[in-house]
Amino acid sequence: MIRKSLQDGVQILRLDRPEKKNALTGAMYTDLAEALETGNTDGEVRCHLICGQPDVFTAGNDIGDFLQYAGKVAISETPVVRFLRALVRNEKPLVASVDGIAIGVGTTLLMHCDMVFASRRAFIRSPFVDLGLVPEAGSSLLGPQLMGHARAFELLCLGNPMTADKAAQIGLVNEIVEEDVETAALSCARQIAAKPPEAMALSRKLLRGDTQAVSERVEEEIRIFAERLTAPETIAAFQAFMSKKKA
Repeated sequence: MIRKSLQDGVQILRLDRPEKKNALTGAMYTDLAEALETGNTDGEVRCHLICGQPDVFTAGNDIGDFLQYAGKVAISETPVVRFLRALVRNEKPLVASVDGIAIGVGTTLLMHCDMVFASRRAFIRSPFVDLGLVPEAGSSLLGPQLMGHARAFELLCLGNPMTADKAAQIGLVNEIVEEDVETAALSCARQIAAKPPEAMALSRKLLRGDTQAVSERVEEEIRIFAERLTAPETIAAFQAFMSKKKA
């Protein structure tokens, strides 16, 4: 589930499924998307903070859950795609607190954040190709822009994990926090929320630039992702993954 609360203008979105390492279900994606969408027009929300549990940000997509609903509707209508589109269209500053594993979408959503705080326990990995898939959330465009082609290839294609130190070196993480990472992230979010909201919104928009290219890349990734779901190597990779989970 997603636990939502509002503190001093900060909408806190807590991933709260620790028994499954915060693996994201369709219902969780829907809650996250709705929070970002409504936040765009809610004057009380001046900043979003996404956080998880101690030692786990998110294990990424719950593959079992995804396979259940992905076969019933077009992928463009799935909750995960709604969330990805909401990330691109989000108009309020977005802060993340990463403690522990950040896998798959747990990594790619960080590229949409304005500030990212991580603990030394952060473990960042995107195993898309290992599952016969392609990167999502516009990361195939944002990744190379942020960290250069070689580092983006290492993270998104080779699937090598990154430590907090390495993520900070390439610009994916703003600050490594030695002790209470969530407190530091919340403090930053409150600082953002306390500033003049119109000036903050205009400044953020100038910094982010035209998001049309990101939106178009997200849609292209979605199209290819959907095609890959029926590819023999993807089916085999998913079967191997599910068998490994059951073992």
